[in-house]
Amino acid sequence: MKVCLYGVGAIGGFIGTRLALTGDCELSAVARGATLAALRQQGLRLRQGGELFCAAVNASDEPATLGVQDLVLVAVKAPSLPEVAARIAPLIGATTLVLPAMNGVPWWFGAGASALGAEPLQSVDPGGRIAASIALDRVIGCVVHASTYTSAPGLVEHRMGQGLIIGEPLGGESARVKVLADLLRRAGFDTTVSADVRRDIWYKLWGNMTMNPISAITGATVDRVLDDPLLRGFCSAAMAEAAAVGARIGCAIDQTSEDRHQITRKLGAFKTSMLQDVEAGRAVELDALVTVVREIAQRVGLPTPFIDALLGLARLHGRVRGLYPEASTLS
Repeated sequence: MKVCLYGVGAIGGFIGTRLALTGDCELSAVARGATLAALRQQGLRLRQGGELFCAAVNASDEPATLGVQDLVLVAVKAPSLPEVAARIAPLIGATTLVLPAMNGVPWWFGAGASALGAEPLQSVDPGGRIAASIALDRVIGCVVHASTYTSAPGLVEHRMGQGLIIGEPLGGESARVKVLADLLRRAGFDTTVSADVRRDIWYKLWGNMTMNPISAITGATVDRVLDDPLLRGFCSAAMAEAAAVGARIGCAIDQTSEDRHQITRKLGAFKTSMLQDVEAGRAVELDALVTVVREIAQRVGLPTPFIDALLGLARLHGRVRGLYPEASTLS
């Protein structure tokens, strides 16, 4: 199978290395700068369980030089996705699968919810340009439950977890998802095939929608956020709003916020991905995690005062640091 990584950061590098080590994949990658140089010189590297794994990869900064793929794993930060969509066409053929391994609500999410109407979600796909470039019938939904980071260009460090949930964007089962799940299992991932991957996406969002921006604003690890009773209560209130929104769009949450807090607490003194981005001076993925929830709530006619407050605080925090655009798609 010809597999291309579009984005070779912590998650892309983790999944890509494991796939290459199966021996079933011919691996390529679209990268640039220091990452491209590292891939060409040393290949993909992953440190997991005390071992260092290395995998050969054909890396280029031009997708056209890599050709049509069987699977394209898109693992970039959400702010980079419009650029990916504009350049991805040479990698996609008639049967290519596109697997977005990204945080938050994906650009295609509204296609499975009649309550949201036909218009694209502007916060994650302004003008519908991403959907126009990556056809829905090429996409396989994906949720990643793993903690990784890059300690150097092309070198991924695995902390915990290796769970992947995949499924057809519009629900149901398919042969192509089963084939992909088998490949991911051979690569060592705890892979679940979901008949309703939209709900799995919303469930993960429900938990990290609050922890990510609050940790980014405060600089605190998630245990300290949960230890503060005022912040914990604020998170619970915002999560209640998101749960109500989810129920309107076919993504009901079966847990209480307190149930989810207990799961989060097991992570210990954990830095969220958004806090890591702020510390590294990278653009924050606020729109796919918070702005989109507010947009969806507005479409279904639900007020979200706590989510609104969280968004206002987080985007101003990002703007002051030059990590979030001054002008956003939604007010």
